[in-house]
Amino acid sequence: MKRILFHSNSSKAFTGFGKNAKNILRYLYKTGKYEIIEFANGLQWGHPSLKLRPWQAEGSLPNNPQVIKALNGDPQKARIAGYGGQMIDTAIKEFKPDLYLGVEDIWAFTDYWKKPWWDKINNMIWTTLDSQPILPQAVEAAPKTKHFYSWASFAERDLKEMGHDNVGTLHGSVEAEDFYKLTKERKKELRKKFGLSDEFIVGFVFRNQLRKSVPNLMEGFKIFKKECPNAKLLLHTHWSEGWDIPRLIEEKNLNKQDILTTYYCSDCGEYEVRPFTGQEQKCRFCGSEKSLNTTNIKAGVDEDQLNEIYNLMDVYCHPFTSGGMEIPIFEAKMTELITLVTNYSCGEDSCTTESGSFPLDWSEYREPGTQFIKASTYPSSIAKQLKKVWQMNKEKAAQMGARARQWTIDNYSTEAVGKKLESIIDAMPEIDYDFDWENEQKKKTSLEDLLDDGDRIAVVMPASAIDVLSINSLIDNLNTLYPSHDIYVFTAPKFFDHIEDHPLVHKVLAYSTEIDNLHLLEGSGDHKGFFDIAFLPHYGTQRFHNYHHNGIDKTQFELH
Repeated sequence: MKRILFHSNSSKAFTGFGKNAKNILRYLYKTGKYEIIEFANGLQWGHPSLKLRPWQAEGSLPNNPQVIKALNGDPQKARIAGYGGQMIDTAIKEFKPDLYLGVEDIWAFTDYWKKPWWDKINNMIWTTLDSQPILPQAVEAAPKTKHFYSWASFAERDLKEMGHDNVGTLHGSVEAEDFYKLTKERKKELRKKFGLSDEFIVGFVFRNQLRKSVPNLMEGFKIFKKECPNAKLLLHTHWSEGWDIPRLIEEKNLNKQDILTTYYCSDCGEYEVRPFTGQEQKCRFCGSEKSLNTTNIKAGVDEDQLNEIYNLMDVYCHPFTSGGMEIPIFEAKMTELITLVTNYSCGEDSCTTESGSFPLDWSEYREPGTQFIKASTYPSSIAKQLKKVWQMNKEKAAQMGARARQWTIDNYSTEAVGKKLESIIDAMPEIDYDFDWENEQKKKTSLEDLLDDGDRIAVVMPASAIDVLSINSLIDNLNTLYPSHDIYVFTAPKFFDHIEDHPLVHKVLAYSTEIDNLHLLEGSGDHKGFFDIAFLPHYGTQRFHNYHHNGIDKTQFELH
């Protein structure tokens, strides 16, 4: 029975990663084939709520007050700790997994592939990549990870074009049983409950982040409303973060009554859909004061309620600048809504006709600093596609919606994604590792054990960062002079990342003072040596004879 350490957002979190964790952990648990440990981001190690889960679970945040105090004084370390970086080695040693399965943004796994246990066990990164060109961290991680999966196919395509054939696509999961089309009668009841009748409702379910193209949607809705006067725009989001939606409504000269939102009562759990009137409102269901706020990740509707909200809509519109996987698109498809999706990044997978969708056109802009390609969705394209759905024959629209649901079940349901993941896990080999990497590191390894067969050249540069970076420029030259030799670089481990990505460097090895002995490296007397030629550019004195090179070194200078 394989033991899996599943590292992601807590499966109770109201986030995309949290929903996926809940779905997949339930699926794997029900197979009865695996020993599962959930390593939950967002909760402290030893948090009592984790004992209530059907599988073993542990929090990824430290619970030591002194450690927490130190982290609070270092924002960078605190950020890494927030993704479990402070406790990951503890978890690996404690649970001794056969498989480490990390399901987070790629920066959550910074330098995991440099850890002593990484290559000793099965490892898999299942991550969201949202833009082109592919994030450098992902480009670095892909070749060093045994199983690297993206939630969207564009990333697999781009990484394979770079030569990384171990990359695949494994979509995030959506629970098919949670989202479905309600009967006409039930839909009418819901609309009546919230004072609605035959309005044409355009819906958008989203976390209020700046990458969600709310201004573009409002401008497109404004254009569309000129032809469809009874249209309403339902923004299921939190109005106290991200975009200043009331200001945008005023700026676009839209009627506040035409823009709806979802309010949720933290006391009684009821919700209502209506125009925005501020936060901390009085709940009309239980009478609690200041308990009613727009839905958010801390206090929001459950899946049954969210399904009802989708069923209030006539069409679902999701414009965005980029994304790894926009889960609401697929929840909407499950309820047999036609979806309008920006045709970029992960949107390429979900804006096709066979998926029950129409694409939204966009123009390219570059994100300042990163220079990533981002999409600005054309309001005219939004208006055009809204009109197309509005005027569509009802029977044709129903057929398209039914096709959207089946396509989503086939490609994104928990069952479909779970089966694919199950197949990947079952194909992984058994491991035999004692997880005692401290003692491993103490053991002295013969230099000969670290070298591969063939002609070899050594370059020794123990420090500093600038010097190690500088020798990158020499590697190409060495390869030109000695094309049949593998180039080995010796440096301090903390400088490995300054040189190991050079394509002509065969291997980077840890420097020790013994390496400063040229006779050890090239040979002397009865000692054959390990390298044909060794260069010690940091130590070019007469005290160490680093210039004879067995008499077979070459020069680029022409002698006359």
